[in-house]
Amino acid sequence: MPSKNVIVGSAEGLHARPAGIIAEAAEKYETEIEISFDGEEADAASAMLIMALGAEKGAEVTVSGEDADAVNEIAALIEQDLDVD
Repeated sequence: MPSKNVIVGSAEGLHARPAGIIAEAAEKYETEIEISFDGEEADAASAMLIMALGAEKGAEVTVSGEDADAVNEIAALIEQDLDVD
């Protein structure tokens, strides 16, 4: 299963706005994508579950799933500062 470790880039961590953007991107894939942080896992298609991870800026998270393109896209989003317009 492809996986990638990335650092959270959003200034406020994985709160509502970044979580919503990530979940929207994950929903377009047919396979499940997981985000792991501090021993917890969240379905990347659920903004609420992403927020519940509590990952702050600079935290290392792991993105995993069956589809390497999906993993790479979600990982790239997490690394960005999604709080910037």
